[in-house]
Amino acid sequence: MHNFEFVKPSSIAEATKALASDGAQALSGGQTLLPTMKQRLAAPEVLVSLTGIAEMQGVCMGEGGLHIGAATPHAVVAKEAAGSYPALAALAGGIGDPAVRNRGTIGGSIANNDPAACYPSAVLASGATVVTNKRKIAADDYFQGLFTTALEEGEFITSVIFPVPQKAAYVKFNQPASRFALTGVFVAKHAGGVRVAVTGASNEGVFRWTEAETVLSADFSASAISGLKVDASNMISDLHGSAAYRANLVKVLTGRAVSAAR
Repeated sequence: MHNFEFVKPSSIAEATKALASDGAQALSGGQTLLPTMKQRLAAPEVLVSLTGIAEMQGVCMGEGGLHIGAATPHAVVAKEAAGSYPALAALAGGIGDPAVRNRGTIGGSIANNDPAACYPSAVLASGATVVTNKRKIAADDYFQGLFTTALEEGEFITSVIFPVPQKAAYVKFNQPASRFALTGVFVAKHAGGVRVAVTGASNEGVFRWTEAETVLSADFSASAISGLKVDASNMISDLHGSAAYRANLVKVLTGRAVSAAR
């Protein structure tokens, strides 16, 4: 690991100023960034920790739905969102192991946008709003591909606003070593229709399965998707599972998520 300066601001304004300096990198949990630095694949000159900013922590209901501070650990989301958004709380409670859940944060996960991370599917299926130190970004505009988001230089997530659906569930097939999602599906039934978001399966990262959304909006049952087929042409293929295997998992897990939500 290379030498670096460590800064821990106490406000969003201080963090914004610190991240404006050359070579600065935001740190929020560090479950991905620190191992990357240890392998010398990343060498920021300044680490700006966001975990000491009180206004970026906590879970509460507010205008537009459930507000979650970006520096809130997964374990806190699992506990405090259980009464208002059980599906999201269950997702948070199934991330990694206790050490990861107590250090990793929702903002860090969404900002990194790992193709197998769980939270992006919840953000996309919920139609959530990603709030940054500069603006608000709709979920459909935020995720832009593998490890790629709409975040600009010096921009960081401060909170996420989740509209609470009428019914929802998340089901994932674990990669047993990492506990990332080999494939995971979040299904959310809103008043205006159903949203289905898939993680862990595509080379393009998290995506919405729009064909399933159409049929489930008309008939919210697992049998409604029986005639659908998932295109495997752009699915991830590796030693853990072929593209065809992941494509099949998308359909199977979507059915299970619908059944769980019902």
